[in-house]
Amino acid sequence: MSLSKVLIANRGEIAVRVMRACRELGVATVAVFSDVDRDALHVQMADEAYPIGAAPAAESYLNIEKIVGVAKSAGADAIHPGYGFLAENAAFAEACAAAGLIFVGPPPSAIRAMGDKIAARRLARELGVPTIPGTLEPVSGDDAARAAAREVGYPVMIKAAMGGGGKGMRLVRREEELMAALRMARSEAGSAFGDASVYLERAIEEPRHIEIQVLADGHGHVIHLGERECSIQRRHQKLVEESPSPFVDAPLRERLGQAACRVASAAGYVNAGTVEFLVDVRGQFHFLEMNTRLQVEHPVTELVTGLDLVREQLLIAAGEPLGVRQDDVTSRGWAIECRINAEDPFSGWLPSPGTITGLRPASGPGVRDDSGIREGYTVPRHYDTLLAKLIVWGVDRAAAIARMARALAEYKIVGVRTTIPVLERIVAHEDFRAGRLSTAFMDRLLPGLQAAAGHYGDIAVITAVLDHYARLRSVAAAATPASSASAWRLGARPGWRSR
Repeated sequence: MSLSKVLIANRGEIAVRVMRACRELGVATVAVFSDVDRDALHVQMADEAYPIGAAPAAESYLNIEKIVGVAKSAGADAIHPGYGFLAENAAFAEACAAAGLIFVGPPPSAIRAMGDKIAARRLARELGVPTIPGTLEPVSGDDAARAAAREVGYPVMIKAAMGGGGKGMRLVRREEELMAALRMARSEAGSAFGDASVYLERAIEEPRHIEIQVLADGHGHVIHLGERECSIQRRHQKLVEESPSPFVDAPLRERLGQAACRVASAAGYVNAGTVEFLVDVRGQFHFLEMNTRLQVEHPVTELVTGLDLVREQLLIAAGEPLGVRQDDVTSRGWAIECRINAEDPFSGWLPSPGTITGLRPASGPGVRDDSGIREGYTVPRHYDTLLAKLIVWGVDRAAAIARMARALAEYKIVGVRTTIPVLERIVAHEDFRAGRLSTAFMDRLLPGLQAAAGHYGDIAVITAVLDHYARLRSVAAAATPASSASAWRLGARPGWRSR
């Protein structure tokens, strides 16, 4: 192992997760934090921690120059991007290399090849991997878009050519809806990814979202670690994941795994990645995209295979060959993950920032809590709402579901609203327990969770006022001498540093 110090260019639970893997390997850790994350758990856990700017991500966690500069001055060997923020940014990977730092992820060429969803679809088609019928070029112009949609056939899905995470996606069932949906998708894609290009795919009704975890080293070895079922989604954002899938049998698993490895090999992929597919009711699968990073739901694969994916990432980045071959990969039992977010599902899934005044995580046999929070922590409004991931393992699916139901009932967070009540409903639902899953599951399950009409405007005004007030306070604070620091910051823990 040639790595001695790693900077984690992220926050929250994934930063904590990476730090734990580093510590087990004897690798020192460096945290970075924005102004509102000064007292966050990942800052407290790191060997060293450095401020990188104001709360907006563009001024902190997305600032490549600052992050690379901190890594160099701290003497780090490598940067782990986690997921989100800069994890799939080829320019960031190039900046790391230019500074003599190892990027714990794929090479920039692979990020670019798979980051362009249209190019990725072309590659999959050339490899003989089934793809969803659709355009292989961005659609531009109203007439061309109408013609393309007619050729693809309604219903169609509009998708952003760059990025992911459900941004820039719209389902269109009739031609009269197309133009408005295109404008919205392009606007959202441009805002989220800096590229407003979109393409069209035929919409598959109620598919399963199945993804394959791959590992590739720098010595030409590529393997897959089986599948994850990620069909429980809301607006293309995953809520519950599990491994294996209750739908995938051994022959389908083999075909999916081989297809994923072919895509990864052709892209020149190195490190951990995920190839995603949509699978219809007949078991026919279609390439969707490749995520060139660690996935949020990676723990379910870890629990059934016994492999530490972050450890594997670090070893691969250090130049080590894979220590496991395809024939060595086995799956044991069943794992389920529930994402606990600071959102109010009974008020339109609005974010619920605030101070956590009480916290009792679930524990006990077969329960894992990947968390970035602690009691007394103030959840900021500036970032993704994910607080923690609750993961359980059982000898079979029924045992895992029973364990998850118990763990969700045990998990208590006071001070902010969370998605736990909805997760309990999902796990208790007869369709979930029977394995009758699709991406339309949430539409059937929770139609009563639509926000009460009429109060969105008031909420928007209050939010805007609070944001303006916070900005005024930050300006005033910048002009005022710093008050005395806490004992923690003054050195109760020698590893904490600021600059």
